Amino acid sequence: MQTAFFGLLLPFVGTALGAACVFIMRGSLHARVQQALTGFAAGVMVAASVWSLLIPAMEHAADMGHWAFVPAVSGFWLGILFLLVLDRTIPHLHQNSDQPEGPRTRLGRTTMLVLAVTLHNIPEGMAVGVVLAGFLAGDETITVTGALALSIGIAIQNFPEGAIISMPLRAEGTGTGKAFLYGILSGAAEPASAALTIWAAGLILPTLPCLLSFAAGAMIYVVVEELIPEASAGEHSNRGTLFFAAGFTIMLALDVALG
Repeated sequence: MQTAFFGLLLPFVGTALGAACVFIMRGSLHARVQQALTGFAAGVMVAASVWSLLIPAMEHAADMGHWAFVPAVSGFWLGILFLLVLDRTIPHLHQNSDQPEGPRTRLGRTTMLVLAVTLHNIPEGMAVGVVLAGFLAGDETITVTGALALSIGIAIQNFPEGAIISMPLRAEGTGTGKAFLYGILSGAAEPASAALTIWAAGLILPTLPCLLSFAAGAMIYVVVEELIPEASAGEHSNRGTLFFAAGFTIMLALDVALG
C-alpha cells in the first residue's frame, strides 16, 4: 500500500509545485514558455500511453496470439470516445482562447479554465490508478518500478500544468493564494480518479488490457485535441516540437530504466 500511496501522491505534488510558481514569479508565463511546456507535457503523455499502457496491455493479452491487439484497440477506442463525450458535455475554456467549449453555461472564466485542465487530468489519474491497481492485484506484467515510473512521468508533466493555470490567473488580478488554490484544484481530479480505480482493483485484473488501453486512448485524445494545437500555435512552432521530443524521450527513458 505504501507504493500505491506514493504513486497517488507524486502526480499531485507535481501539480502543487507548478502552481506554487505563483509565489515566486510575477506576471503570466510568456507565450513561448507556455508553448514549450505544453509540447513537453504532450511528449510525456504520448510516451506514457505507449510504453506504460499500450505495450503492457498487449503483453498481458499475449496468450491470444495474433489477436493480442484486440483488447488494446478496443480499449483505446473506448477511451477516445469517453473523452469525446466529456469534451462535449462539460463546459470548459482552454488557455489562450476566448471561445468556451461544451454546453452553454454561466460559469466564470476561471472555473472553466480549471475544468479544462481537469478534463485531461481524469485520464492521467486513471492511467496511474489502473497501473497501480494491476500491481496491487499481483499482475506480474506490472512491476513496482514501472508503476512508479509512470507516476514520476505524470508528475513531471503536471508541473507546467499547475503553473499554466495559476500564473495567468494571478496576472489577471486573482489573489496569489486564490490562484494557487485554483492550480491545486485543477489537479485534484487525478488522485481522486486514481484512488477510485485502485479501490475497484478486484474488478480490474480480468479486464486489465482493456483498461490500460482505455487510459491510453483518453490521454491521446487530450494530446491531439488540445496540447498539440496549443504547442504548435503562433510563430516558432518548432519550439513546441522540440519540447515534445524532450518530454517523449524523458518518459521513455524513465519507463525503460525503471521498468
